[in-house]
Amino acid sequence: MSNHSPAAGRSLLYLVVAGAAWGTAGAAASLLFLASDLGPLALSFWRCAGGLVVLLGVLAVRRRPAAAAAAPVRPSVASLIGTGLLFTLFQAAYFGAVHETGLAVGTVVTLGAGPVLIALGGRYWMGERLGRGGTAAVVGALAGLAVLVLGSGAGQVRPSGVGLALLSAAGYAAMTLRARWLGQRGAGGDPLVTTAWSVGVGAVCLLPLAALEGLAPHAAEPARVLWLLAYVAVVPTALAYALYFTGAAAVRAATVSVIMLIEPVSAAAIAVLLLGERLTGAVVLGTVLLLTAVGALIAAESRRPAGGRDGAAASRPGAVRQRPQSAAR
Repeated sequence: MSNHSPAAGRSLLYLVVAGAAWGTAGAAASLLFLASDLGPLALSFWRCAGGLVVLLGVLAVRRRPAAAAAAPVRPSVASLIGTGLLFTLFQAAYFGAVHETGLAVGTVVTLGAGPVLIALGGRYWMGERLGRGGTAAVVGALAGLAVLVLGSGAGQVRPSGVGLALLSAAGYAAMTLRARWLGQRGAGGDPLVTTAWSVGVGAVCLLPLAALEGLAPHAAEPARVLWLLAYVAVVPTALAYALYFTGAAAVRAATVSVIMLIEPVSAAAIAVLLLGERLTGAVVLGTVLLLTAVGALIAAESRRPAGGRDGAAASRPGAVRQRPQSAAR
């Protein structure tokens, strides 16, 4: 009989789908900027506000027939707000980095520093070990990211932008490590509730900044703008973050961070297939390197025992076994 965890396999699939969905957000944002005068902060606000409406609707419908079921562990309000603040920091600092130093450099620094910070945090905070193969996969993924995004030679390095990108990476790393830490203790709660609180806190924090930028978009095709806003709220926000919080609770933190690098691969594929951008050698090489690294880590994660404990963590007295997250679904 296999000792591998079916829940881990589902969690890996959730993360892959979430990363691919995140990659579509950039293309949708580009189309929105072309079709209207909406700014990045206003778009972020509508993304969070629309995602909150979708999630509240799903929760209202889903909970009626489940009233008799055993209630999942509920994190405190302070814990949920904390996750929401990390989510907001990650999002806002990233857009600031892109504004200051450009999309290419902002993306490479944010997504490149994230896995490094997460690997270090997972090792020293939770005792998760990558091993030689995992370390090689992370290095390969970072190399693929750099080739994929910087291969065109675009981007100007500005210290202020790099600082914001590192701040964004720190927020993303803390959010991922927090989700994993709570999941290990069976205190992750309902991923849909966590996502709703995250986007709700994000909407509240972004509202004053978005109001200064201009909340109401002006467009010649308002129906198209509304459709794109609805897509951004549903797919790369409500769906993707619910899957992300579900998967991040059950998979090693460093593995999560590398799998989520599928996002730039998805974005590059959309740019070539749908937006007419040229397929370059850098895009092909970077995609191959990234997907190879992601595949290697997925294979390693799927071979882990069902208990899901890592060397150092398992050897610590009183180490807590990971609790399956399927009940929270």
